[in-house]
Amino acid sequence: MFFRIALAGAAWGICACVPSTHVLVGQARPPVTPDQVTIYSHPPAHYEPIATLDANSKSAFGTGGQKSVDKVIERLKIEAAKLGANGLILEGFSDSETGSIGTGVGSESYSRRSAVGVGVGGSLGIYKKTGHGEAIYVPPTP
Repeated sequence: MFFRIALAGAAWGICACVPSTHVLVGQARPPVTPDQVTIYSHPPAHYEPIATLDANSKSAFGTGGQKSVDKVIERLKIEAAKLGANGLILEGFSDSETGSIGTGVGSESYSRRSAVGVGVGGSLGIYKKTGHGEAIYVPPTP
């Protein structure tokens, strides 16, 4: 029984750390380089959907902000390029707490007529930036 629980925990841990995933919704094409993938905030006039993509920053203690967003976009572009997409429609970003670390210290003092106790604690959340997008193929304009 313990072995099964340990194996399930290890499998979950491996899956939780995957930096990018995709689900095909159209036809994949021959791979391209990530620098050939154009980022779109809104869908272009004509395109063919290839896949929905998810990627994460995978940096637990990162400062977040633009650096984490850039890492997610980079991973989305890499995943799109593997599928032959020359475009990527960004659909959103989110932060998820993947855990926390906490610590505390305390002290106490006793005498015949009194007792004093003091404690201090703190915790730090561990966050991961996640991005979602759609890998697309934009045909060349004539």
